[in-house]
Amino acid sequence: MADPAKVRKHAERVRELVASAVRSQIKDPRLGMITITDARITADLREATVFYTVLGDAEAQAGTAAALESAKGMLRGVVGRALGLRHSPSLAFVSDDVQEHVKHIDDLLAEAKQRDAQVQELAAGAEYAGDAQPYKVEDDEDAQDEDDEEEPALRAAAQA
Repeated sequence: MADPAKVRKHAERVRELVASAVRSQIKDPRLGMITITDARITADLREATVFYTVLGDAEAQAGTAAALESAKGMLRGVVGRALGLRHSPSLAFVSDDVQEHVKHIDDLLAEAKQRDAQVQELAAGAEYAGDAQPYKVEDDEDAQDEDDEEEPALRAAAQA
């Protein structure tokens, strides 16, 4: 098992190497506008997963996936030579669907904002269901009368 810091360093290096090789060495016409977003490598440094995004429709994504799959051996050789490991890690390419998640979250936020605006419109014309002051407020005269009635009772209890 390798040190976790070493594994992270190798994963970053794999991402850089694959991105550079895709940009300069792969001449496949099926390869679209691709961005290598991340790479992860197992603790034993035997298997690497490379995440990528493709700009375009489903056809462009399928073509790019096929181009990466056909260039996998060449990319593994580039990575193996550059890392200098005993065994070159096998590569697996996974389409990263971050853009779809971002669009979904943006749609949810827009819907929440619209509902908040509707609630604000309803609240603007709302009135209280009962009195404006729902709690019973005693008049000063009533409070004074009650105090006068309670004083003799308190004095009698204090003397006893």
